[in-house]
Formats: sequence, structure tokens, C-alpha cells
Amino acid sequence: MKEQVRLSLAPVGVLSVLALAGSGSVWAQSATQLQVPDPGVPEVVSLEGRFVRAAYNDEALVTLGYRLANQSVGEEWMLLEVGVMLRSGVPSLDFRREAISLETPDGKTLRLPSDAEFRAANPVALQVRQKVQRDSIDYFPQTTRPRCVLQFFADLDSRSREKTWDKVELFDDRACLGRLYFQIPGKVAYGQHWLNVKLANSVVRVPFRIMTRAEEQVLDKNFGDIKKQVDEAFKPKS
Repeated sequence: MKEQVRLSLAPVGVLSVLALAGSGSVWAQSATQLQVPDPGVPEVVSLEGRFVRAAYNDEALVTLGYRLANQSVGEEWMLLEVGVMLRSGVPSLDFRREAISLETPDGKTLRLPSDAEFRAANPVALQVRQKVQRDSIDYFPQTTRPRCVLQFFADLDSRSREKTWDKVELFDDRACLGRLYFQIPGKVAYGQHWLNVKLANSVVRVPFRIMTRAEEQVLDKNFGDIKKQVDEAFKPKS
């Protein structure tokens, strides 16, 4: 009995897909070629780690960390760590929470909840876990100005009421990083997800897959080869 594991790490082009075959705890693997999902927008995608993705176009670079989301299957809330920075020469813009959405494997498009909705749900345990289960998403030029914060949501574990806001100004020389929360109808599930970031003239779509343990093991064993293929397939055209 064969189970095909699709590691959808990039939106367009050809990527290796690892087919698993096994009995009990014994697994074998082989590589085939398959067209991966197309986001419908021109962009470049990179694989920075097991749970870290980056995507960029002519307008902005977006980085995404989803280790905790991958460990939240069956839970009502998903936490994503995100960084955004405009590309060189792009005019500054007001980046609002309405510009962010999440697409789930069952075809739903979810908006970012308000801070009031987030506080009412009070997923404090998720924030506590985030402090010890995370990856760096700071894959921005080291020459940029000090980072700013995407403070769309409060720290629920804080004794004082932390100030939040619904927008932040983006620049081409400063990256803004922060945590995003989505309330998932039907709870977090395995499969292909997309984080959509709408800008003034385009949308950056960052693909990430909530993986089963078997898929994680395949990715770990083949990470170098997969990353090389992604880098080659999606390197900027000269």
C-alpha cells in the first residue's frame, strides 16, 4: 500500500515529490516529478528550514515560520510568525491587518481576527508554547534599519495591557516581524496552506504544509536535495 506525500514547498515549477512505501515501521523512498501548486501570481519561493518559508516578488519579501502551527493539529487556533519588508525602491505604505488572509486545505479563506476577538478567545497557552517552540524568520538584509514589530495582537501573558494597533508602516530598508493568529473552523488540519499578503500592487502568497510525522521524516532525510531543487527552480532570472 503506497502513500504519496506531496511536499508543496513552492508555488510553480517542478519539484521532487517523495513517494513513501512501507510496512509497519519500515519506510522506503523514491523520487518522482510533479507540478506543484500554482498561486496565480509571479514570485520566487525559498526553503530556509523545515518550518521556515520565504517568498518575494518585485514589491516585497515575506518570511514565515510555522513550527508551532505544525504542532497544533486538532486545535482551534493557529499561530504563525511572519516578517515583511518592501523591496528596494518601493514607496512606503500602510500595512493593515485586512491585507492578511489564510487559505486552508479545504478551500476556506480566513481573515485575521481583531485583537478584541483574539482576547475574548484567550489562547494564552498557545503564546506560552511559542516562546519555546520557534525558528528564526529574520532572513532579511543585515544592512536594514532596526526591526519594527507587527503588533496586531497583545501578549496575553503580560500583566499590563499591551498596546496593539491595526496597521504598521512598511519601508524598503526595515523589516517588520510579529505573530499572527487565525481561528480555524474545523480546527487545524494536515495539508497545503497559503498565507496571503496583499500589498499596494500585488499579492505575495507563501506556501506551507502542515505535515504528518511521516512527511516530516521524509523532509528531514531529503532536506538538502529538496532545498537545492527549490533554489534552482526559483532563482531570480538574470
